[in-house]
Amino acid sequence: MDALSMTQLGVGYTLTLNRELDAPRELVFRAWTDPLHLARWWGPAGFTNPVCEFEARPGGRIHIDMTGPDGAVYPMGGEVLEVDPPARLVFFSTAFENAEGVPGLKVLNTVSFVDDGDRTIVQLEARVVKADPSVSGALSGMEQGWSQSLNRLAETVDAIYSQ
Repeated sequence: MDALSMTQLGVGYTLTLNRELDAPRELVFRAWTDPLHLARWWGPAGFTNPVCEFEARPGGRIHIDMTGPDGAVYPMGGEVLEVDPPARLVFFSTAFENAEGVPGLKVLNTVSFVDDGDRTIVQLEARVVKADPSVSGALSGMEQGWSQSLNRLAETVDAIYSQ
């Protein structure tokens, strides 16, 4: 990866995605904050989350063990900073801890849930606040990973809403 790309994908890199979902925002917000629902959609296509802890309160802990299709486990952590049901959720996500437990990647995620009648527009902003050089590969896949996660969120919400 060239120096320009490393800079673009390092600290300060911000990914912004919007997704329209065919469900009321209360339900979509619940899919983000209820660990049982979150475990169904978090992560790229083909990943599962056998461990999914999400305390939806300021100061709440996040711990998710994402398991890839090859069986590799990718633990991530974080902390919930702000919960304003059903409009907004702000949290840090961390990953790639070293032997001392210090994460190599830290991202500030701001999710807005915009009411659009029976639909919800999810606005995600993910801003990298810490990125060791060793995580450049993960950063290069961040947009694809979040896009796939939001696709899985839409499928999960559709399944919940149609019950």
